Amino acid sequence: MFKKWLSVLVVMAFATSAFAAKNSNSIQIKGSDTMVNLGQAWAEKYMEKNPSDFVAVTGGGSGTGLSSLISGTCDIAISSRNIKEKEIALAQKKNINPNEIKVALDGLAVVVNPKNPIDKLTIDQLAGIFTSRIKNWKELGGKDEKIVILSREVNSGTHVYFKEHVLRKMDPNSKEEFAPSALMLSSSQAIADEVATNPAAIGYYGMGYISSRQKPVAVAKDEASSYVKPSIDNVLDNIYPISRPLFLYTNGAPAGLTKKFVDFALSKEGQDIVLATDFVPIKK
Repeated sequence: MFKKWLSVLVVMAFATSAFAAKNSNSIQIKGSDTMVNLGQAWAEKYMEKNPSDFVAVTGGGSGTGLSSLISGTCDIAISSRNIKEKEIALAQKKNINPNEIKVALDGLAVVVNPKNPIDKLTIDQLAGIFTSRIKNWKELGGKDEKIVILSREVNSGTHVYFKEHVLRKMDPNSKEEFAPSALMLSSSQAIADEVATNPAAIGYYGMGYISSRQKPVAVAKDEASSYVKPSIDNVLDNIYPISRPLFLYTNGAPAGLTKKFVDFALSKEGQDIVLATDFVPIKK
């Protein structure tokens, strides 16, 4: 009987604390794994400046963040892609008005193992690799090894962006998809770790995840164009072919604590954090 009452008390305490957290000076931010490190860095500095406020940041993918915004379980969704028309329609049915705020830019790095001799690829070659029309590194002048394709999972904004801009080349009539053999991994860090240990692997992620354990390849729009490495300067100068904006989404125009946080993210201090986390500020 004592254990039973103890369990009831624990549940009540948890419920009370959850209710209190929801009604305190707190913000729930959820979404893009590409942006989660940036969001956490913003939150840490924001809370240093505003010790009475609390900001919780979790990942799960852009789709997860936007779903949470639509269901009313987060205050801000972080997203590495634009919200889709069907998501807007669902939000409106729930009296949610998604408001888009561009807060940073990002270059998607395509990475291979440092032992791989390949160091540059065209968009067409990348599309061939990730759809498995190109199956072996020797077809590209590399070793006689079967290519191991790594991708983010389908709920990821990074996955969506790469499919639309690389596989489908922004052609609305294209039906290109990732090869069935592609390994869909749950995070950018998982791709980074696999590439670091697998000489035959190739993957992609926000350039903030690049380390000495992976080798980013230079990318060209086509064979007649220059090959460009993913870097902050190249993204800012709009010459790196695989770059994108990053967003915050709120329910309507931000107000109260949410506005306070958004204003911080867009401030010089917040944009300095964008740069420090290897993303690109929205202004030079």
